[in-house]
Amino acid sequence: MSSRISRLLVVALFTACAATGALAAGKTKTPAKSTKAAPLPSLVWRGDYATARGVVDDVAKAWEKSGKGRIEIEPFNTASGLDAVAHGMADVAGSARGSAGGTETDLQFMPVAYDALVMITHPSNPTNNLTPKQLHDIYYGKITNWKDVGGKDAPINLYAVASPGDGVEYSLRRLLFGRGNQPVAAPRLYVNTAKLEEAVTLDPNALGVTTLSGVATNSKVKMISVDGTRPSLATVTDGSYILYTPLYLVTNANSPKAALVQQFMEFLHTDTVKALARQHQLVPYSDAPELAANDTARREKILAEIGIKMQVEPTPAPPVLAAPGATYASASATAPTSERALEAKQAVETRKAAAAGETHKVAKGETLSVIAEKYSVTVAQLKDWNHLTSDTVKLDQVLKVSGN
Repeated sequence: MSSRISRLLVVALFTACAATGALAAGKTKTPAKSTKAAPLPSLVWRGDYATARGVVDDVAKAWEKSGKGRIEIEPFNTASGLDAVAHGMADVAGSARGSAGGTETDLQFMPVAYDALVMITHPSNPTNNLTPKQLHDIYYGKITNWKDVGGKDAPINLYAVASPGDGVEYSLRRLLFGRGNQPVAAPRLYVNTAKLEEAVTLDPNALGVTTLSGVATNSKVKMISVDGTRPSLATVTDGSYILYTPLYLVTNANSPKAALVQQFMEFLHTDTVKALARQHQLVPYSDAPELAANDTARREKILAEIGIKMQVEPTPAPPVLAAPGATYASASATAPTSERALEAKQAVETRKAAAAGETHKVAKGETLSVIAEKYSVTVAQLKDWNHLTSDTVKLDQVLKVSGN
């Protein structure tokens, strides 16, 4: 027995020595180094479905494919997105409206594309067209039956998003009433436009508003023309479909991820993103400066047709992207205090000049709406004082800027 044990010990020692020798000779395989790539930096996006479906979903994929980072998408509604960005729970928000003032003035609203505000109903509804005046009266509760707008004898079941600050609802009411916070007669309320669209597919008498990018390919709802013009990429581009609105991405300058956010916002101006926008029936904002230039005149025209007498406040100039690595913001917001004071002084002097009946010579790139904003008057007033039949002005043309 002892000799057997001795033989086993010898074998064990031989095996151990052989293994040690192999290690010394470098004959064993060295464990491979980990090739797992570091995770991409991420941003959290939250906001309304209009911006998610129209802009962010595909852009997030393109952003990740480029190797720049990841976007965590949390669609719900406008209010939730703006609140999350304001309190540091999200890095970027989506909104189908600009700032409504108040605490939102601390956020930066960057317009990225134009979408159409689309009135939808059930495919079986025979009504094909509505005017802005009819829409105003429907939302105001004056028109409650489809027969009063050329349809069948049935009640109009008006659907809306419950949040008063919802981007789509706010933008439509701003066009139809002159203010986005106008209360309306819509008893059927939903948390967002996606749920509203689902409800419309089930009700032959339904009417609600959503966006072209959201329902352009949805055969379960029917888009209604406005003033005889059907919403489309072409009719938004040329401004003939009058119910269009910018889609915004909203950020917070105090975000700890401000540098990455800046890179993402710059990415939105690439040809790749513009092509994605057009696929969703969106007009890239930078490709349609005339829509921004004609915004005040458009809103004045709509309200005049409805019969509302109101001086339309010009839409604030959007922020502009600075050089790569710099922070973007509106010019007035980033100017030194002395410059802002000078701007304010010049604005006062301009208004005094208008009151004195002075004139203005049209400079390169100026439009009627730009001139109207400069002198705190409306486009309609400028056209009346200068006997203009269109919104077109020429370089060096001299215009009266007051009624004196």
